[in-house]
Amino acid sequence: MNRVCELLNIDYPIFQGSMAGVAEAPLAGAVSEAGGLGVIATAGRKGDWLREQIKTVREITDKTFAVNLMLMSHNTEEIMEVIIDEGIKVVTTGAGNAAPLIAPLHEAGIKVVPVVANARQAKKMEDAGADAVVCEGTEAGGHVGEVTTMPLARAVIAAVDIPVIIAGGISDGHGLAAAFALGGEGVQLGTVFCASEEAPIAQGYKEAIVNCGLTDTVVVGRSIGAPVRLIQNDMVAKLQEEIDNGSTRDEFEKSNLQMLLTAITKGDTENGIVTIGQVAGNITEIRPVKEIIDSIVEEAREALKNMPSI
Repeated sequence: MNRVCELLNIDYPIFQGSMAGVAEAPLAGAVSEAGGLGVIATAGRKGDWLREQIKTVREITDKTFAVNLMLMSHNTEEIMEVIIDEGIKVVTTGAGNAAPLIAPLHEAGIKVVPVVANARQAKKMEDAGADAVVCEGTEAGGHVGEVTTMPLARAVIAAVDIPVIIAGGISDGHGLAAAFALGGEGVQLGTVFCASEEAPIAQGYKEAIVNCGLTDTVVVGRSIGAPVRLIQNDMVAKLQEEIDNGSTRDEFEKSNLQMLLTAITKGDTENGIVTIGQVAGNITEIRPVKEIIDSIVEEAREALKNMPSI
């Protein structure tokens, strides 16, 4: 049996990414109900909000789901308290050092899966007791690292013995099969789930994804240590102008979030920003989550069965 599925008690080794403003109860519940691992994102959120989200997911499914700890947040302790109190079984982490949190989460019976940007971080997380890691290549949407998915995955897999989930540039079953071929044991997907019927975002945002080409995204914020991949538009140029005029990382993140919420909640992709991965160029329709996951599994099985021999 796949180690990731056995570890987390899920049907398929398919994680849903923790996308701010998108990874909420309707999507997380649908992904878990369809056999993957749904994730609730908590960046910028309060504990009471998270409790309501958890309640809603449990009304949708009785299967395993996760909560993401955004370690840059100023209320990590509050979110951790809710996670433990609500009996969450899986936590993913991002944007910070998860090592100090792994032991207390383990004491509460919680599996911990940090997102890492390089092999050194992956080894550090393994040494601290992480149950698995997600490595995300720069093709991904939102906040990204510097290395593309394929070389990053091989470096991380060579560095650790725990399961590695691969993210960045994956949207279908061929991507899942490729992840297995690289030595990964699962995938994390974001952009394709943004283009799902259950994603709790404006239709205009979803349409921007299916209309996006492979070369229509750009990364801004690298010079201030906050690289983020977005669809190129006038607001992205405005963000870059703010950086050029001396914007700090915190100021950039605040502007970034405000513009993101404009697009997510209103569907205004001209006065807002769309944070998606390069793989949007391969996504051509908005579909139900179950259809997305079922097609990924079927395609992966066919691709693995039909791989040419050497």
